Amino acid sequence: MKRLGITWLGHGTFLLTSPGGKRILIDPWLEENPCCPDEWKRVSDVDLILVTHGHSDHIEDLLQAVRDTGAPVVAIVEICQWLKTKGVQRLCPMNKGGTLTFDGISVSMVPAEHSSGWIEDGHVVYMGEAVGYVVKFEDALTIYFAGDTTVFGDMRLIRKLHAPELAFLPIGDRFTMGPEGAAMACELLGVDQVVPMHYGTFPVLTGAPDRLRELVGPKGVTVLELRPGDTAN
Repeated sequence: MKRLGITWLGHGTFLLTSPGGKRILIDPWLEENPCCPDEWKRVSDVDLILVTHGHSDHIEDLLQAVRDTGAPVVAIVEICQWLKTKGVQRLCPMNKGGTLTFDGISVSMVPAEHSSGWIEDGHVVYMGEAVGYVVKFEDALTIYFAGDTTVFGDMRLIRKLHAPELAFLPIGDRFTMGPEGAAMACELLGVDQVVPMHYGTFPVLTGAPDRLRELVGPKGVTVLELRPGDTAN
């Protein structure tokens, strides 16, 4: 069986290829994402889409991705209800604490500390609460994808319940936690590897992987720093 493939498409958007070959797209923001390489502005070969929350820099290309791939969407109930009004049929609504299984892959929805809303016709549409995911792959590798969040104490419970080995954490600051918060999150989660995300897209997102590395390296945590379009295994 192959290892997990991780492709960063910039900001908070990732394409994961499971050890069994399933492709999972997370938070599709592609066309207007200034960090997304041109060859990734549209995706077609995807088996599952995960959504963490309803901000435009995470779901602006969600409907297009659904049309291009036909993949089912996993999201909190309110986002699925909104998608249904847009004609999306293959929906897997969840809420925090729930788990579903998709072709041998376990997906659990966990809390995040962030807001969630979509602007439509000049009005804010409520999109439920922001969430993260714990994904356990076919080879039992378990990852934690935080989405947009600050560090919070119940990350200890995520560690106790799921024991993730790898965490995807935002580090940009201003709208999420920065490197200092992400370093504390690594400690609470007990992970030995972290993928930084949600940084460098705009000047206001000042958090940097080098600072995270300074903080977690002495504690034995490896920082997997990717460039947009890169794939790591």
